[in-house]
Order: sequence, then C-alpha cells, then structure tokens
Amino acid sequence: MSSDAIGGDGRATDGRDAVDFTLLPDLAVRQLGGSVIWANDEFFAEKENLINPGPSEYRPSTFGHKGQIYDGWETRRHRGRPGDDSAIVRLGVPGVIRGIVVDTAWFKGNYPPAVSVSALEIDGYPPAETIAEHDDWVPLIDRAPVTGDSRNPFAIENENRWTHVKLTMHPDGGVARLRVHGEGRPDPELLGLGPLDLAALENGALVLDCSNRFYSSPNQLLYPGLARKMGDGWETARRRDDSNDWVHIRLAGPGLIRLAEIDTSYFLGNSPGSARLTGRTTDGTELELLPRTELLPDTRHRFAIAPMAASVEEVRLDIYPDGGLARLRLYGELGG
Repeated sequence: MSSDAIGGDGRATDGRDAVDFTLLPDLAVRQLGGSVIWANDEFFAEKENLINPGPSEYRPSTFGHKGQIYDGWETRRHRGRPGDDSAIVRLGVPGVIRGIVVDTAWFKGNYPPAVSVSALEIDGYPPAETIAEHDDWVPLIDRAPVTGDSRNPFAIENENRWTHVKLTMHPDGGVARLRVHGEGRPDPELLGLGPLDLAALENGALVLDCSNRFYSSPNQLLYPGLARKMGDGWETARRRDDSNDWVHIRLAGPGLIRLAEIDTSYFLGNSPGSARLTGRTTDGTELELLPRTELLPDTRHRFAIAPMAASVEEVRLDIYPDGGLARLRLYGELGG
C-alpha cells in the first residue's frame, strides 16, 4: 500500500511528515459537533460564527443596528476597560492538536493586535460558566501578534488530549474563523463497550494520505452522521490516465473488521464504478477485505467482511477509476 501521491494542490505528498497540518481535520468545526459554548462579549458579531464551515463571507454596506455585519466573532471596543476578550470552543472531536489557524478575514481596521490560545481536558459535561472559571487552562499559543484580513497559522507541539480550547484577543476586535487541526483521541472509558466504527475520526482514525483532493478533503469520509450534500464527502478530479484514486486510513487501533459501508449518497454522475478494500496488519502483511466490487450511484452499500486471520491497523480504499464518496464506515472491534 504505497502512500506516494500528488495532492489536489499539485504538491507531492509521501506520508504524514510531508503534510501541512491544515490537511488534518478541523476538530472544532460544527460538522464534527463543535460548539462555541461561551464568550465574555459578542456585541457586534456572534461567537458561533468562529467554527462555521467554509471561509468567512463579506457583503459591503450591510448594516444592522450595531454596525456593519461581519461573518465572524467581534467584540466592542474596550475604551480603557481592563482585561481581554475570550471565547471557548468545545471540540467536536477531542484529540491532539497539531496546529491552529486564527483567520481574521475581512477584519481590517478592527482585528486584535495579538491573540493567545489555551486548552483544557474535562470529563463529562459541566456548564459553560464552570469551564470558563477553570484555572487549569494550558497555554498552546502564548500571546502572539496577528495581522488583519489574513490566515494566521500556528504549529502546536503538544501530545496531550484536549476537549476545549479558549481563544483570547488582546484586548478586543474581531476574528472570522478558528480552525483547530489535529487527530482525534476518543475517551478510553468508552472504548470496548460494543461494536465500533474503526474508521471514525471521533474514535481516533485518521487519513494518512490520498491520491487526490481536488474537490474536497478525504477527511470528510470519516465524519459522523450522514452527508447532507455532495460537498460533504470526498471527490477527486477526473482521471485521464489508466490509474485509479485511493485513500489510506489509519484505524482507531488494530482491530477486526466485520462490516464495511461505502456510501455514494448525492454522487450521481460522478460516483466510482467500483471499489476495493485492503487491510495492513501490524507486521505489514496485506489482507484483501473486499475484492473489487461494483458500486451504484447515490447508495449506501453495506458489505459483510469475511472472518479475518489477523487484525489490521491500516486500510486502503481504492476507487475505480475516480469520483466521489460520501462516507466510509468500517465496523468491528479493537484487538483480535
């Protein structure tokens, strides 16, 4: 299962070391269940905009009762008022954070001069006010300058698992989007309680590489829930050669796969003609999980997997020759 590939932006990728952290899933995005649970101020623009999918939009001369309407989070001017403004995001998928992007798109005369980000791991579901008053926040980004109307990226080197992040503006202003890229780490107390989707981001699975990401990210294959439109899945460019597209996935852990679901929902004239699943064991042995099998458009296909001789830790999905998929589910159990 070679991982050599060309990404959708034309750059060669040959494994995780060569991949920009922004290609990892955004653990905070609303589609994964993220939520902005608290902010001390959101006078001009709502805190919830921080984690909306897609880039921030701007329509000039659209004024409400409080001024120009911004697609982001914006607080009032401090006017000598002490302190800074903060917002807290509950990650949709708790995990290890590899990088953060503070996007100040469209905020030109009203962006914060500096920001900081801290994180917390909390069990259960305490009220937002309790989380805001917590005194164990761990700094991930010390106070750092940012520029307006730009994406400000920060690489993070910390292997801890986090459930919440706090963005602080020094002292006030507006931020369009907060992206928290990383790898999911499930609550260990919930593992082993029953059948598990070994390919789910929220259970710790991760896309290691793919052949093409021209139209959309392969991370969306591993999102929870059903796709709601074609753009919610993974779609490749049209091939003009004799090869095929593929995606390489690290599972939540070594396990035995019992059932595979390959979902082409919303892909009508651009679904793959067929697909194949290959597993890789911890010693590098390859196992055929699903032989090349024809697929239908706009269909949730479910395939029983024959009893496996060994557990697998990685899976490669080949599609022939190209096209789009909504979701991939690989149900089974860890161990074996």
